[in-house]
Amino acid sequence: MEVFYSPQIENGICVLPEDESVHCVRVLRHREGDEIYVIDGLGTLYTCRLTDASPKAARAQVLREEPDWGAHPYFLEMAVCPTKNLDRYEWFAEKATELGLDVISPVIGDHSERKVFKSDRLRRLLVSASKQSLKGAVPTVQEPRTVREFIASAPKDALKLICCCFEGETPRTSINDALEMAGQAGHDATSVIPDGIGELQRIIILIGPEGDFSREEAALAVAGGFVPVHLGPSRLRTETAALTAVEAVYLKCI
Repeated sequence: MEVFYSPQIENGICVLPEDESVHCVRVLRHREGDEIYVIDGLGTLYTCRLTDASPKAARAQVLREEPDWGAHPYFLEMAVCPTKNLDRYEWFAEKATELGLDVISPVIGDHSERKVFKSDRLRRLLVSASKQSLKGAVPTVQEPRTVREFIASAPKDALKLICCCFEGETPRTSINDALEMAGQAGHDATSVIPDGIGELQRIIILIGPEGDFSREEAALAVAGGFVPVHLGPSRLRTETAALTAVEAVYLKCI
Protein backbone atom coordinates (compact mmCIF):
# COMPACT_ATOMS: atom_id res chain seq x y z
CA MET A 1 0.00 0.00 0.00
CA GLU A 2 1.62 3.24 -1.16
CA VAL A 3 0.71 6.25 1.00
CA PHE A 4 1.28 9.92 0.21
CA TYR A 5 1.21 12.94 2.51
CA SER A 6 -0.51 16.27 2.05
CA PRO A 7 -1.18 19.06 4.55
CA GLN A 8 -3.47 20.70 1.97
CA ILE A 9 -6.81 18.87 1.90
CA GLU A 10 -9.99 20.94 1.89
CA ASN A 11 -13.36 21.10 0.18
CA GLY A 12 -12.92 17.55 -1.10
CA ILE A 13 -9.70 18.36 -2.96
CA CYS A 14 -6.22 17.14 -2.07
CA VAL A 15 -3.09 18.88 -3.38
CA LEU A 16 0.20 17.01 -3.00
CA PRO A 17 3.41 18.91 -2.21
CA GLU A 18 6.03 18.91 -4.98
CA ASP A 19 8.17 16.10 -3.54
CA GLU A 20 5.11 13.89 -3.06
CA SER A 21 3.84 14.81 -6.54
CA VAL A 22 7.14 13.82 -8.16
CA HIS A 23 7.09 10.47 -6.35
CA CYS A 24 3.47 9.87 -7.29
CA VAL A 25 3.65 10.88 -10.95
CA ARG A 26 7.23 10.36 -12.12
CA VAL A 27 8.43 7.52 -9.89
CA LEU A 28 5.25 5.46 -9.48
CA ARG A 29 3.76 6.70 -12.80
CA HIS A 30 0.24 7.36 -11.53
CA ARG A 31 -2.10 9.00 -14.04
CA GLU A 32 -5.44 10.81 -13.97
CA GLY A 33 -8.16 8.44 -12.81
CA ASP A 34 -5.90 6.35 -10.54
CA GLU A 35 -6.90 5.90 -6.91
CA ILE A 36 -4.27 6.95 -4.37
CA TYR A 37 -4.09 7.02 -0.57
CA VAL A 38 -3.16 10.22 1.25
CA ILE A 39 -2.67 11.05 4.94
CA ASP A 40 -3.06 14.56 6.32
CA GLY A 41 -0.64 14.08 9.23
CA LEU A 42 -3.47 14.69 11.70
CA GLY A 43 -4.80 11.12 11.75
CA THR A 44 -7.03 10.73 8.70
CA LEU A 45 -6.48 8.53 5.64
CA TYR A 46 -8.09 9.73 2.41
CA THR A 47 -8.86 7.57 -0.58
CA CYS A 48 -8.61 9.89 -3.59
CA ARG A 49 -8.90 9.85 -7.37
CA LEU A 50 -6.10 11.63 -9.19
CA THR A 51 -7.49 14.44 -11.36
CA ASP A 52 -4.30 16.30 -12.31
CA ALA A 53 -1.05 14.36 -12.62
CA SER A 54 1.20 17.39 -12.34
CA PRO A 55 4.68 16.57 -10.98
CA LYS A 56 4.73 19.96 -9.25
CA ALA A 57 1.31 19.91 -7.57
CA ALA A 58 -0.75 16.80 -8.26
CA ARG A 59 -4.43 17.19 -7.41
CA ALA A 60 -6.94 14.54 -6.40
CA GLN A 61 -10.61 14.32 -5.50
CA VAL A 62 -11.40 12.85 -2.09
CA LEU A 63 -13.59 9.74 -2.32
CA ARG A 64 -13.51 8.40 1.25
CA GLU A 65 -12.15 9.35 4.65
CA GLU A 66 -10.96 7.10 7.47
CA PRO A 67 -10.26 9.03 10.69
CA ASP A 68 -7.91 7.72 13.40
CA TRP A 69 -6.16 5.55 10.84
CA GLY A 70 -3.41 3.51 12.51
CA ALA A 71 -4.03 5.29 15.82
CA HIS A 72 -2.94 4.05 19.26
CA PRO A 73 -5.03 4.23 22.47
CA TYR A 74 -2.73 6.57 24.40
CA PHE A 75 -0.96 9.92 24.08
CA LEU A 76 2.80 9.60 24.43
CA GLU A 77 5.30 12.44 24.61
CA MET A 78 9.00 11.57 24.61
CA ALA A 79 11.27 14.29 25.98
CA VAL A 80 14.71 13.08 24.92
CA CYS A 81 18.07 14.83 25.06
CA PRO A 82 19.65 15.01 21.59
CA THR A 83 22.61 12.69 21.14
CA LYS A 84 26.05 13.89 20.09
CA ASN A 85 25.65 11.85 16.91
CA LEU A 86 22.37 13.08 15.39
CA ASP A 87 22.00 9.91 13.30
CA ARG A 88 21.29 8.02 16.52
CA TYR A 89 18.57 10.47 17.52
CA GLU A 90 16.97 10.24 14.09
CA TRP A 91 17.08 6.44 14.32
CA PHE A 92 15.18 6.58 17.62
CA ALA A 93 12.61 9.02 16.24
CA GLU A 94 11.97 6.92 13.13
CA LYS A 95 11.53 3.64 15.03
CA ALA A 96 9.45 5.27 17.77
CA THR A 97 7.09 6.65 15.12
CA GLU A 98 6.67 3.15 13.70
CA LEU A 99 5.63 1.91 17.15
CA GLY A 100 3.45 4.88 18.04
CA LEU A 101 4.03 8.21 19.76
CA ASP A 102 2.57 11.69 19.49
CA VAL A 103 5.20 14.26 20.46
CA ILE A 104 8.99 14.38 20.48
CA SER A 105 10.43 17.13 22.66
CA PRO A 106 14.18 17.66 22.35
CA VAL A 107 15.48 18.78 25.75
CA ILE A 108 18.93 20.06 26.70
CA GLY A 109 20.31 18.78 30.00
CA ASP A 110 23.12 19.88 32.29
CA HIS A 111 25.30 17.06 30.94
CA SER A 112 24.27 17.31 27.28
CA GLU A 113 27.14 17.36 24.82
CA ARG A 114 24.87 18.72 22.09
CA LYS A 115 23.42 22.09 23.04
CA VAL A 116 21.92 23.04 19.65
CA PHE A 117 19.24 21.07 17.81
CA LYS A 118 17.39 21.91 14.57
CA SER A 119 13.98 20.28 14.21
CA ASP A 120 13.19 20.68 10.49
CA ARG A 121 15.06 17.61 9.23
CA LEU A 122 13.49 15.44 11.94
CA ARG A 123 10.00 16.57 10.97
CA ARG A 124 10.58 15.44 7.38
CA LEU A 125 11.86 12.09 8.58
CA LEU A 126 8.75 11.51 10.69
CA VAL A 127 6.46 12.10 7.71
CA SER A 128 8.23 9.27 5.90
CA ALA A 129 8.11 7.00 8.97
CA SER A 130 4.37 7.61 9.44
CA LYS A 131 3.62 6.72 5.83
CA GLN A 132 5.80 3.61 5.98
CA SER A 133 4.17 2.34 9.18
CA LEU A 134 0.62 3.07 7.93
CA LYS A 135 -0.33 5.82 10.36
CA GLY A 136 -2.48 8.82 9.60
CA ALA A 137 -0.88 11.05 12.21
CA VAL A 138 2.66 12.44 12.07
CA PRO A 139 4.25 13.08 15.50
CA THR A 140 4.81 16.69 16.47
CA VAL A 141 8.41 17.82 17.00
CA GLN A 142 8.69 20.60 19.56
CA GLU A 143 11.37 23.26 19.58
CA PRO A 144 14.24 22.50 22.00
CA ARG A 145 14.02 23.53 25.65
CA THR A 146 16.17 22.91 28.67
CA VAL A 147 15.30 19.99 30.91
CA ARG A 148 14.42 22.42 33.69
CA GLU A 149 12.08 24.40 31.42
CA PHE A 150 10.39 21.21 30.28
CA ILE A 151 9.85 19.97 33.84
CA ALA A 152 8.37 23.32 34.88
CA SER A 153 5.89 23.31 31.97
CA ALA A 154 4.85 19.63 32.13
CA PRO A 155 1.10 19.18 32.66
CA LYS A 156 -0.17 17.81 35.96
CA ASP A 157 -2.80 15.51 34.43
CA ALA A 158 -0.32 13.01 33.01
CA LEU A 159 1.73 10.03 34.02
CA LYS A 160 5.22 11.55 34.07
CA LEU A 161 8.24 9.26 34.18
CA ILE A 162 11.96 10.04 34.31
CA CYS A 163 14.45 7.35 33.34
CA CYS A 164 17.73 7.81 35.19
CA CYS A 165 20.69 5.57 36.02
CA PHE A 166 21.00 6.36 39.72
CA GLU A 167 18.88 6.12 42.85
CA GLY A 168 17.70 9.32 44.45
CA GLU A 169 15.66 9.87 47.59
CA THR A 170 12.69 8.32 45.80
CA PRO A 171 13.55 4.72 44.80
CA ARG A 172 13.20 3.85 41.14
CA THR A 173 10.62 1.34 39.97
CA SER A 174 10.63 -0.53 36.69
CA ILE A 175 8.84 1.18 33.83
CA ASN A 176 6.61 -1.88 33.43
CA ASP A 177 5.51 -1.67 37.07
CA ALA A 178 4.91 2.08 36.78
CA LEU A 179 2.69 1.59 33.74
CA GLU A 180 0.89 -1.31 35.40
CA MET A 181 0.17 0.72 38.52
CA ALA A 182 -1.00 3.71 36.50
CA GLY A 183 -3.35 1.55 34.47
CA GLN A 184 -5.17 0.29 37.53
CA ALA A 185 -8.26 2.14 38.66
CA GLY A 186 -7.74 3.78 42.03
CA HIS A 187 -4.44 4.09 43.86
CA ASP A 188 -3.77 4.03 47.58
CA ALA A 189 -2.66 7.19 49.29
CA THR A 190 0.99 6.07 49.51
CA SER A 191 1.40 5.35 45.79
CA VAL A 192 4.13 7.25 43.94
CA ILE A 193 1.94 7.17 40.82
CA PRO A 194 -0.36 10.20 40.56
CA ASP A 195 -4.10 9.63 40.73
CA GLY A 196 -6.32 10.26 37.75
CA ILE A 197 -4.25 8.53 35.05
CA GLY A 198 -6.82 5.74 34.74
CA GLU A 199 -6.43 4.20 31.29
CA LEU A 200 -2.99 5.70 30.54
CA GLN A 201 -4.38 8.39 28.28
CA ARG A 202 -1.40 10.77 28.56
CA ILE A 203 2.17 9.70 29.26
CA ILE A 204 5.36 11.77 29.34
CA ILE A 205 8.79 10.14 29.55
CA LEU A 206 12.07 11.99 30.13
CA ILE A 207 15.29 10.46 28.79
CA GLY A 208 18.65 12.03 29.60
CA PRO A 209 21.84 12.62 27.59
CA GLU A 210 24.90 10.36 27.36
CA GLY A 211 26.04 11.62 30.76
CA ASP A 212 22.59 11.11 32.32
CA PHE A 213 20.64 13.76 34.18
CA SER A 214 22.32 15.73 36.92
CA ARG A 215 21.11 14.94 40.42
CA GLU A 216 19.66 18.45 40.59
CA GLU A 217 17.59 17.84 37.44
CA ALA A 218 16.35 14.50 38.75
CA ALA A 219 15.38 16.01 42.10
CA LEU A 220 13.56 18.84 40.32
CA ALA A 221 11.67 16.31 38.17
CA VAL A 222 10.58 14.26 41.19
CA ALA A 223 9.45 17.44 42.96
CA GLY A 224 7.45 18.23 39.80
CA GLY A 225 5.58 14.92 39.87
CA PHE A 226 7.85 12.75 37.73
CA VAL A 227 8.21 9.13 38.85
CA PRO A 228 11.79 7.79 38.68
CA VAL A 229 11.97 4.52 36.73
CA HIS A 230 14.57 2.15 35.34
CA LEU A 231 14.63 0.08 32.15
CA GLY A 232 16.35 -3.00 33.57
CA PRO A 233 19.92 -3.87 34.59
CA SER A 234 21.63 -3.05 31.28
CA ARG A 235 23.24 0.34 30.74
CA LEU A 236 21.61 1.68 27.57
CA ARG A 237 22.56 4.42 25.17
CA THR A 238 20.22 7.42 25.09
CA GLU A 239 18.51 6.39 21.84
CA THR A 240 18.19 2.75 22.97
CA ALA A 241 16.69 3.79 26.30
CA ALA A 242 14.22 6.09 24.56
CA LEU A 243 13.08 3.41 22.14
CA THR A 244 12.84 0.82 24.93
CA ALA A 245 10.53 3.17 26.84
CA VAL A 246 8.34 3.70 23.76
CA GLU A 247 8.15 -0.06 23.23
CA ALA A 248 7.20 -0.62 26.89
CA VAL A 249 4.22 1.72 26.48
CA TYR A 250 3.31 0.16 23.14
CA LEU A 251 3.32 -3.41 24.48
CA LYS A 252 1.44 -2.40 27.62
CA CYS A 253 -1.31 -0.44 25.90
CA ILE A 254 -1.92 -2.06 22.51
